[in-house]
Amino acid sequence: MEDKIYLNNLYDYYGELLTEKQRDYFKASYFNDWSLSEIAEHYGVSRNAVYGQLKQAEEHLLKYEHILQLYQKRIKIMELLKEEREDLIKEIEPLL
Repeated sequence: MEDKIYLNNLYDYYGELLTEKQRDYFKASYFNDWSLSEIAEHYGVSRNAVYGQLKQAEEHLLKYEHILQLYQKRIKIMELLKEEREDLIKEIEPLL
């Protein structure tokens, strides 16, 4: 479950860097909780094709985060803000 939440968060940062097909399959799987069979049937492709695209999307998201670390930086900033001033979080959080 944690991996799914983590990948959803990474998608928020890097989803636009994926191909349209990868975005469609990712949303169907992670946001709509469709099975591989349901996605394959909906898009008229094989389960293996869906699986391959989802794996590539996951690998790309992890690679982008490894290189850019935008999500980790956000978490670190939020932790520092909590230590400093709780009222600043409300102002800064929408910017992250």
